[in-house]
Order: sequence, then structure tokens, then C-alpha cells
Amino acid sequence: MPATPLAQPPATAPRPRSAAPRRLMTAAAAALIVAAAMPVTLAHAAPSASVSPTTVAPGGRVALNVAGCGTKEARVTSTAFNEVRLTPGNLEATNLFGNATVFSNASAGAHRVTFECGGPGGQSVTVSLQVTPGAARGGTGGSIGSMSTAQVAVGGTLAAAALVGGVWVLRRRAAA
Repeated sequence: MPATPLAQPPATAPRPRSAAPRRLMTAAAAALIVAAAMPVTLAHAAPSASVSPTTVAPGGRVALNVAGCGTKEARVTSTAFNEVRLTPGNLEATNLFGNATVFSNASAGAHRVTFECGGPGGQSVTVSLQVTPGAARGGTGGSIGSMSTAQVAVGGTLAAAALVGGVWVLRRRAAA
């Protein structure tokens, strides 16, 4: 009897590879090429602005600051003060600064302060400035406005006593 070869499983044909991964890779490569070829546009976030102090008396000064304009110029308008042009605070012009003096006859209440990046028609942001009733204090800065006459007299007496005591001590040392 002739030897029978061992039974082998029937040969299977190789399975064709799915084209899906190849298509996915091709689409990803095409998207990268298209993205690289498109011009780059810088998207700036909305600017943020501040007025400091936020509450001021007529005749007082406020500091103005805007960040995120993406320009080297901005203007600020309000019913509380004249138009102000802001200048860059650094070389990248990420912050623009300026100062304004509130009108001495500004009405008390809230005033809109509008910051416009790059001038009229640019991105804008509005904040509020509160003007308090009354005039800005000058001279002594209001340091004696709330003191009574008796308090001023006591303070003057103590200052004079300190001066007389100092002169007495210096003369006594000089004589010794």
C-alpha cells in the first residue's frame, strides 16, 4: 500500500486588504496639504479694557488701558472727558495706555467709556465710569476737611510743645 501523505488543510487564498485605512491616510494627508497652503489669519480675542479708578469726582484723572487690540493705536471716547488716543505700552503693542481728565462740570452718574481699536470702525469694548457728585479736593487733599477746630488746636499745641522741648534739649547739651 502506498504511503498516503498527511492530510493538510486546504490552502486559503490571502484576504484582500481593506482600502479604508489607505483612504483615511490619503484624506488626512490631503487635509494637511490644504491647511498648509491656506494663508494664516490671526484671530484676536475680543479686547479687554479698564478705567482706573472706576469712580472719580469731576476734575479727577483716570488711567485708561486696553489689551488685545492687535493694533498699535486706539481711541477712547466718553461723555465724561475729551477723546483720548492711546499709545503702546510695549513693543508688541499688546497693551495701549493713556490718561484723561474728567470734565469739571461732568454730571454725576455712570458714563460710558468706549475703546475703539485702530480708530473708528475697529473692534470696540465699552466700560463704565462712575462720576460722583462734588468737586475734586485739592490743596490739603481733604486731610483737614473733616477735623473740628478743637482737634486742629490740640494738634497745633502738641506740635508747638515738641518744638519747644527740642530747643530746650539742644540748648542744655550745648551748655554742658
